[in-house]
Amino acid sequence: MTYRQALLYLNSLINYEKQNSYDYNRSFSLDRMIRLCRKLGDPQDGIKSIHVAGSKGKGSTSVFIYSILKSAGYKVGLYTSPHLVSFRERIRINDILISEESFAGILGDVKKAIESIPEEEYSFFEAFTALCYLYFNKKRLDFAVYEVGLGGRLDATNLVMPLVSVITPISYEHTDKLGNTLGRIALEKSGIIKDNGICVSAPQQEEAYRAIEEICKKRRARLISIGTDITIGSDKATVKGGEFDLSGIFGTCLRLKTRLLGSHQIVNAATAAAAIGCLKYAGIGISGEAIRSGLLNASWPGRLEVISASPKIILDGAQNRASAKALADSIRNIFGLRKLILVLGVSRDKDISGILDELLPIAGKVILTKARVTERATEPAEIMARIGDHSMETVLTSGVEEAVLKARRNAGAKDAILITGSLFIVGEARKLLVDGYKDK
Repeated sequence: MTYRQALLYLNSLINYEKQNSYDYNRSFSLDRMIRLCRKLGDPQDGIKSIHVAGSKGKGSTSVFIYSILKSAGYKVGLYTSPHLVSFRERIRINDILISEESFAGILGDVKKAIESIPEEEYSFFEAFTALCYLYFNKKRLDFAVYEVGLGGRLDATNLVMPLVSVITPISYEHTDKLGNTLGRIALEKSGIIKDNGICVSAPQQEEAYRAIEEICKKRRARLISIGTDITIGSDKATVKGGEFDLSGIFGTCLRLKTRLLGSHQIVNAATAAAAIGCLKYAGIGISGEAIRSGLLNASWPGRLEVISASPKIILDGAQNRASAKALADSIRNIFGLRKLILVLGVSRDKDISGILDELLPIAGKVILTKARVTERATEPAEIMARIGDHSMETVLTSGVEEAVLKARRNAGAKDAILITGSLFIVGEARKLLVDGYKDK
């Protein structure tokens, strides 16, 4: 199997990342994933892992954890989704993306295993996750960090038995699938918490925290909370990144820094540091210097990323109300911007009205678009209908390339352009705007 054939095979499978309407409880099955991995020799076993779920910040938190472990000298794998440009971004070891040859060869093994279970229909994400398990197993890692795809309880990554389970902030998302209350969503996310395990929770709204606490009690898991067991102090977010102190059950670390922008990244960094601190319960000590270095050197493109100074062009994958609010707050407080050109595209299953409520107040002009890579993309005209009576100029475009071109033509040297609404939008924009960033 060549790399191109591997991509064609993956894209022939049902892909819930690109679909809007489906039955969550019927479409996802851990039993099905268990059968597949058993055929492959249970490659997910035997690697020390950390598992991260949540509504916002789970990718950034995963990257912080991964970066700290790398700084401590370990061989570490990272599995995230979705990707910005290349499928290979989802699987990396110590900053090296999985090669085309490994991707194709290992997916060939997964394909054979799937074909030996003809009574089951496997999804894109299940096959991809099995590929990741096999690759990490073959590479004999010290650690693997897994970001949950959707939910947690039924996610294909939930076969791992992590040293630490992490729940990042819970907010309303996928309410038709995960539940229409914060408590129900939190219960789905908390499905990654294992019996007698350890769970680190980022700061949560009370309803979500109660649900996490309930699962931990049922499973006799130790719960460590940011805000009570570990506190953030003297935090400051600037155009250069974040700076903060941590204190609590693992001691004190002063003036920790990260280059990722936004006050929400300080919370993500603190949550990651707490997860690393929990490794001591497994007899693994990570130095303060490794934590400091890992947080500082963590890189996560497409998340409040400035890719041009004149005009200022900012990319961010905000895709729900809470993330959009954090983005708008950062635009005002970090960059000091009050009005900018907003390039926006949103998936159908997202809270479009909530995203608009948060982002329209910082927009002087809105250019609506849609991603070409997903069937879930909302038509720009439909988004426009949600905007209502706002007075700013609104432009409809047929795709990201047209939207970016119009934004740049309308922006002066001192203006700012914000491209956001989904990682699909950001990925297409980044591929157009960042030299040398090619899909392999």
